[in-house]
Amino acid sequence: MLEKYFVKPQTVDRVRACWIGAEIERYVEWLCAREYADRTVWHRVPILVEFGEFARACGADTLADLPVHVDAFVAQWAAKQHRRHPRGDHERVGREVRGPIEQLLELVVADFGGRGRPHRRAPFTDAMPGFFEYLAVERGLRPVSIDAYRHHLARFEDYLTRIGFKDLTELSPTVLAAFVAERRAVGLAKTTVRQTCGMLRVFLRYGHREGVLRQDLSGTVDWPQVYRLSDVPRSISWAEVERVLAGVDRRTPCGKRDYAILLLLISYGLRGREVAALTLDDIDWKRERLAIPERKAGHSIGVSVVHGGGCGAGRLPAACPTGQQRPARVLPRRGAGRADRGGCGVLPRPLLPA
Repeated sequence: MLEKYFVKPQTVDRVRACWIGAEIERYVEWLCAREYADRTVWHRVPILVEFGEFARACGADTLADLPVHVDAFVAQWAAKQHRRHPRGDHERVGREVRGPIEQLLELVVADFGGRGRPHRRAPFTDAMPGFFEYLAVERGLRPVSIDAYRHHLARFEDYLTRIGFKDLTELSPTVLAAFVAERRAVGLAKTTVRQTCGMLRVFLRYGHREGVLRQDLSGTVDWPQVYRLSDVPRSISWAEVERVLAGVDRRTPCGKRDYAILLLLISYGLRGREVAALTLDDIDWKRERLAIPERKAGHSIGVSVVHGGGCGAGRLPAACPTGQQRPARVLPRRGAGRADRGGCGVLPRPLLPA
């Protein structure tokens, strides 16, 4: 297992040469099973090797002797870090060192209890003691998924305790709907609420199977619909539009062409293919109208040319402010030569300034 994280054989040999090397390798397997990040293993293994050497130097001969040396090692480590970094957070450093050591000792020393964070008992252990074993054995879920069940069901247990609900046999669709509504009201994402509802359904089906619940209430839990790409904005603000226009270099012919294309998109709501299909023949110079010949439904329309673009007549965006100074004029010079009828042939020549 050590070869998975350490490339150099010398490093693996040094870890295994430590008198608690077998226990450290067992601890690495424990971390791997719980999908800890590689950098976590790289950080913790050297600390454990140094702790083993420190305990051996202090007279430890067996694994049972290790716990009495934890405090001294943590103090020594914190003091060493203080000399290197006088302004560092040494309490945090001590906790970061103590945590891996106590995890190792809990794994290899019987009846060892560290100072780590208090672990909350699994929810509903009295009412449905075999639920989490059912998830692991029958459904084959990974420890990470089971931890997610613990988290969401703990919120459900807290809710029942808060409203004074003690007997699961009296659970009703009204209580379930109120819990889901509360989860939505706290500002959770729809995907999170949907995950909560899915796990609650599994819990309710198991409770009915075991006879704890009188009826299967899983079908009464409605989860919010989550649609693909539903979080994509429907439009952009006018300030964002102005930033896009400001990024166009109108000192060059290509920049003026791009600026005119953007104004057509903004002012008239044209589609990209409709702008690409425009030519100079689609401009009525006398009546100052623009013909859009290839609409989506196959029909054609004519719109008045916007003098000044962006915020003039025609089909304007809803966010277009009124009373502001309008952008540069987008009409070409009258009498300009006709361009070939290729795509994007609207503005073949430089434009007049505003």
